[in-house]
Amino acid sequence: MKRQEVISWDAYFMGVAHLSALRSKDPSTQVGACIVDPHKKIVGIGYNGFPTGVSDDDFPWSREGDFASTKYAYVVHAELNAILNAPRRVQGCTLYVSLFPCNECAKAIIQAGIKEIVYEDDKYADSDSVQVSKRMLKEAGISLRKTDHKVQVSLDLI
Repeated sequence: MKRQEVISWDAYFMGVAHLSALRSKDPSTQVGACIVDPHKKIVGIGYNGFPTGVSDDDFPWSREGDFASTKYAYVVHAELNAILNAPRRVQGCTLYVSLFPCNECAKAIIQAGIKEIVYEDDKYADSDSVQVSKRMLKEAGISLRKTDHKVQVSLDLI
């Protein structure tokens, strides 16, 4: 008889997003993303970090100060990295992400043709960035679904 206690697809793909987030060197927020096609195949993963070739030792990780002295000027978000890392188009796919996407990522998600976003945390729901993001995503007809599966992946498991 087969084993019955298997995790759901949502928990599995959110777990992959969290595993990817463990690659982030951001000292305050680690975000992971996983893009899945309609056949439940992973087509892209990403985490928040500096662009390839930009030293994470020489550029700032600060959250405070003038724009050029903070991480916000340099970090590529997990969602955009997942889209850029995909070896093929992601049109019609689902994006699993540990933190609700900002407005800049929403634009890339819409342009890439992703049809659904499954997210875990929406801690910046009251921010202008997330409110604008939700407005654009709704207008573009992208399904938004908060998962009830709280996934935690730690380095102890690896």
